Amino acid sequence: MSSLERNGDEIRSLKHSNEKCVGCGICSSICPTKSINNGPVLPIARGLVDMDYININKNSCCLCGLCAAACPFDALEFKIDGEDIKKMDEYPKWIKDAAIDSEACIYCKACETACPQDAIRVQRTLPKREDLVIGEIGVDQDKCISCKICEELCPGDAITVQKTGRNEYETVVDEDKCVYCLVCKRACPTDAIKAVCSSCAYQDYKFDPETFKTHGNTILNPDSCVNCGWCQEICPVDAAVVTKPFEGEASFDDEAECKGDSCHACQDVCPCNAIEIVDGKSVIDQRVCVLCGACANVCPQKCIQINRTKINLENVRSKSWNNILSNLTSGTGK
Repeated sequence: MSSLERNGDEIRSLKHSNEKCVGCGICSSICPTKSINNGPVLPIARGLVDMDYININKNSCCLCGLCAAACPFDALEFKIDGEDIKKMDEYPKWIKDAAIDSEACIYCKACETACPQDAIRVQRTLPKREDLVIGEIGVDQDKCISCKICEELCPGDAITVQKTGRNEYETVVDEDKCVYCLVCKRACPTDAIKAVCSSCAYQDYKFDPETFKTHGNTILNPDSCVNCGWCQEICPVDAAVVTKPFEGEASFDDEAECKGDSCHACQDVCPCNAIEIVDGKSVIDQRVCVLCGACANVCPQKCIQINRTKINLENVRSKSWNNILSNLTSGTGK
């Protein structure tokens, strides 16, 4: 973790978290004193070297805080007298966000599975099986010939034929396991099993809807979330809502030759799992791309252009900061 602190009329400190950093290079591209340099992003992302994604020149850094204010991943923390500038009214605020409506969520875990940063955890309590599958079953022991056909065919292992004496057997049904599929009834050669599935005729019975619900809690960790929108795209009930840090589009230069399968550098660094190789070429899923530019930074063929039309950063009161940040919303490879 890179860090820097200076004391004066104010105590100013800057800290970089490599765990949150994705190597996008936004901080280095907007630093007014050119004090931030990118490390070897691709080898770091591939786990080949143990280094920070960025290097901060402590001699030239003026501790203005622009890098921390503009980092869409909160990988840079800038404090004045111990207070984070993100909590100060006079500093810029991101309006990017990700949230999951707990009232609408059905706890299907689709978002947890899709999240590329493991930022979502779904804790759920499933309904009891016996409350979902309702029926009645019984065995006429006088008709039963203990052939064990029902035992062999039962998909829930709910039936056992137990020996009770010399040449005496009893067919026992474990109703906690029985799903009332009626396989045993249909297979019994002596019609010894009587069974009915009440839940198969749902409309004829009154059930409490709460009985069928899965209850739980969906937790989204903002420290890990990159606002990619995978949760929003995959949620079957529209419970997830995401506002991305940038608006625009990532595109490929038609004149450049993507190496795709033999390179996949862009795919390796993408924090959003927004890139896949299709027919030997890299393809960016615009729905989940956050336009961070990490892919463009590492592309050896310079195939990728990041075209940002808007940065969702408000309350920028400094004219010089506005001028610098405007560079992020022009067509660029970073």
